[in-house]
Amino acid sequence: MSAPNDAKRTLHIDPYEKNWMRISIILVIVFAAAVTVAGFALGFQVPSPEERVDPNNLTGPWENPGLRELSPGVYELYVIGNATTWQFEPRDVEIPVDSTVTIYVTSRDIQHGFKLQDTNINMQILPGQVSKLTHVFEEAGEYPYICTEYCGVGHAAMFGNLTVVEK
Repeated sequence: MSAPNDAKRTLHIDPYEKNWMRISIILVIVFAAAVTVAGFALGFQVPSPEERVDPNNLTGPWENPGLRELSPGVYELYVIGNATTWQFEPRDVEIPVDSTVTIYVTSRDIQHGFKLQDTNINMQILPGQVSKLTHVFEEAGEYPYICTEYCGVGHAAMFGNLTVVEK
């Protein structure tokens, strides 16, 4: 027997299989493009851990959570998830339309989620870690927020409401 010629070796792939490989590569490229467009053109934000706090001794702005006006139209909102009372503190917030709000969220006890409806704000909340996202509220209306991580028997009671009102 003679040794096979390396120049004549080919990879024998069925044409049907080649087409599926091409389709798979195209899908990967389309998905990568979609993530790029969503990340840059649509302004999606990834919640970033802003700082660490002691969940057993929340001090500073956490002693009285709620809305703080920094300058006209610019606000900070501090929210605490609390499983011992199964609620977010504060439960209701009101801001004027065309306001920029930076939301800081943490938990006193266990893991929670924080989803502000009709916005791109959705954060995982861990005890002792402060998560932060910013949003501009251009339309008046109600923006309910809910806990998106199952946190125990009172999970369904963990909700609140951010109301945007005309100036």
